[in-house]
Amino acid sequence: MSERAGSSIKHWPEEERPRERLLRYGPEALSDGQLLAILLRTGDARRSAVGVARDLLGRFDTLRALRAAGFAEMAAVPGIGQAKAAQVMAALELGRRAQAQPLQTGTPLRGSRDVFEACAPYLRDLKQEIFQVVLLNGKNCVIRTVTISTGSLTSCLVHPREVFAPAIRESSASVLLIHNHPSGDPTPSREDMALSRRLVGAGEVIGIPVLDHLVIGDGRYVSFVDQGLMAPRPSVPRQP
Repeated sequence: MSERAGSSIKHWPEEERPRERLLRYGPEALSDGQLLAILLRTGDARRSAVGVARDLLGRFDTLRALRAAGFAEMAAVPGIGQAKAAQVMAALELGRRAQAQPLQTGTPLRGSRDVFEACAPYLRDLKQEIFQVVLLNGKNCVIRTVTISTGSLTSCLVHPREVFAPAIRESSASVLLIHNHPSGDPTPSREDMALSRRLVGAGEVIGIPVLDHLVIGDGRYVSFVDQGLMAPRPSVPRQP
C-alpha cells in the first residue's frame, strides 16, 4: 500500500484503507504500520495515520522496542501526543497480557519449562526486576502467585518473611521462586545464589520447602534445579 502524502485515509481507494482491509482479509493480512494506523485513527497536517504509524515504528524499530519505550518518549514523536501514546501503550499491554499464560489456580506444574512458558511473556521485557513466589499445594498445583518485590534495574530486595508469610497464610505445601533479569541474560548473579540459599534455609526451618528458583531472561531461563544449583525435591521432576 503506497503512502498518499497529505491525504486523508477516507479519500483513499477502499482496498487500501487499513480498516477496510482488516474487515475484508483479517488482521493477519495487515502490516504493523497498518494495524497501528487503525489505533491512531488520524494523522497530522502532513501525513495520514499510516504515515504517522510508519514514523513511530521507524523511531523504535520493532514492536517490542516500542512497548518498552516510556510514555514521554512515545508521546514526543511528531503526530502522536499523549492521547495517541496512551492508546498505543494500552493496546500493546493488552497484547502482552493475551500472550501470557498466567499460572492460574489449580494449574499443575510438571517442570521448569511450564513455569517459563507461562511467565516469560509477562516478565521478559520489564525494565525492573520482579520477584514472585508461586504457592503450591501438596499435589504440586498452583494456589496463587504473589509478587514480593519490584526492584531497580540491578537488584531486588527480598526478605524471607515476605516470601513465606503468604505461604503460611495459604497453608502452602511448598513454594517456587521466580524473578526476571531486565538485561535479558538469565545467568544467576552471586546475589541470586545467596538469596536462594537464604530462602531454601528459611523454608527448611519453617517446613515449607523451596522447590526451584527460575531466572527469566529474553527467550531463555535458568532453573536452579535443572542446573544443579539447588537439590531437587521428590515432588518436582527435572525438566527433560
